[in-house]
Amino acid sequence: MPPAASRKPRAYDPLRVRNALAAQAETVRAAAHRVSPDQLTRPTALPGWDVRHLLVHLAGQIDAVPRLLAEPAPKADRAQAGLSTWVTSTAGISELLDARTREEAATAEDPAALIDAATEELEPVLETAVRDDVLLPHRFGAVRALDFAVTRLVELIVHSDDLARALAAPVTLDRYALAATVRVLADALAAVAPGGAVEMRVPPFAVVQCAEGPRHTRGTPSNVVETDPLTWVRLATGRLTWDRAVSAHAVTATGARADLSAHLPVMR
Repeated sequence: MPPAASRKPRAYDPLRVRNALAAQAETVRAAAHRVSPDQLTRPTALPGWDVRHLLVHLAGQIDAVPRLLAEPAPKADRAQAGLSTWVTSTAGISELLDARTREEAATAEDPAALIDAATEELEPVLETAVRDDVLLPHRFGAVRALDFAVTRLVELIVHSDDLARALAAPVTLDRYALAATVRVLADALAAVAPGGAVEMRVPPFAVVQCAEGPRHTRGTPSNVVETDPLTWVRLATGRLTWDRAVSAHAVTATGARADLSAHLPVMR
């Protein structure tokens, strides 16, 4: 596997992204309508956010697609932001998103209605939303519509899991949306910790090489980290610490260089 710097950006199939985005948005919509008034005040994995905040935030993540599509397109020669740039830049706007979510949650009488409206606005623009020849304006730089749609899959998967844990009830995760999320976050790890010393495996969706040190070229790698998709999503987004995951045997790490804690989370 070539190092992160030389690898081509991973390709995502527009039709599968479209279908996964529509499916996960509908899943979130259905889950929101199952939330009782008492459950709205349950705490979530996000500090200071209860379920009401989370639902309001989810509505905003869905609504971002039609909202950006409605804005003037950036110039084609403007610097473009890729998926790994988006992942590693979200920390820079976390306070802004937190403040906006708190403000909207304070006045939202029915968060499920916000998700209804966002999902209904998404449906007629889905075809355009997954085009790779359409640029959208974003604070991180111009972004291809297809790439932005993939970022919505990441947001919906991460927060669907947050919602399921807060409610102690399952929320379905679309398989392709989960796969895309795992791959986006794994590629971001390879970008922030370039190298070939460690092989990071998240079967059945992703394998990347990362971290500085002697590069593995053949045979069994000497430094291997392996985990399941949901554990990786939680590690990569700070929902779960490295030490806790290793102690719970949710992560296996073999080799002297297989401790990735210094590089996590990749998305904040």
